[in-house]
Amino acid sequence: MTLLITLLSAVTVTIIWYSSEKARKLGIGILLYMFWGASLMWLVDAVAEYLESGSEFFQPSAQDMLNDSFLGLSAVALALAVWCIRLLARDRKNILKRIMKN
Repeated sequence: MTLLITLLSAVTVTIIWYSSEKARKLGIGILLYMFWGASLMWLVDAVAEYLESGSEFFQPSAQDMLNDSFLGLSAVALALAVWCIRLLARDRKNILKRIMKN
């Protein structure tokens, strides 16, 4: 599930990045790298687990799937938080400076 969630996020962000100039100006490329990196990491993990456990890999328990889903959603949330912090730190339009002055 972690692989599926991050792969879906990576594809979605890639489509947004390619289709929107405004998204590129907002630095969405960093999300691209984080999501594709996480997807690659979990792909390697899935292959290693398959080599270790064989066909049992394709029969996860409901608890394992739920835990993997929470992990995948947490990874997406963390990446979005990092992107928001970076966006606020760059403050290209000086919005935060104007707010702090008032």
